[in-house]
Amino acid sequence: MSARALSLDSPKLVLAARVALGAIFIAASADKLIHPGAFAEVIKNYRLLPGLLINPAAVTLPWLELILGLSLVFGPGARGAGLLALLLMGAFAGALGFNLARGLDVACGCFRASASSSPATLLTLGRDVLFLMLSLFVFLGLKRSHQHPGRSLEKGT
Repeated sequence: MSARALSLDSPKLVLAARVALGAIFIAASADKLIHPGAFAEVIKNYRLLPGLLINPAAVTLPWLELILGLSLVFGPGARGAGLLALLLMGAFAGALGFNLARGLDVACGCFRASASSSPATLLTLGRDVLFLMLSLFVFLGLKRSHQHPGRSLEKGT
């Protein structure tokens, strides 16, 4: 394998990271799509949104995660999805870190919609920060490929 194939700016690596991030968002949406009421309880426990916004957020956010994940995996709108993934992961990590700092025992709500799930920990926050870094890598990789149109991420060349 050449040094180019292992480079952080390799289109193949960006494509693999994009698909992995998309799969993470798709997996994160699944339980929340099936149980929006339970997810609303998770959102409520974070104590960050006014009551009027909890149910709309619980219904909208999982669909946004699913569409975002599909876009990252299959390509259409991937550049915008990369930016949205970066913003969402920043918001998720920020909300989780804020509640950990406040000492609240909240379920993450990351992959399960149940408010009775194990409370979030510093490990959960660390995982979200890793996902945030992956989102940044994907966003920058997609931005670079857009600035250099000859480099195709879909073909991995």
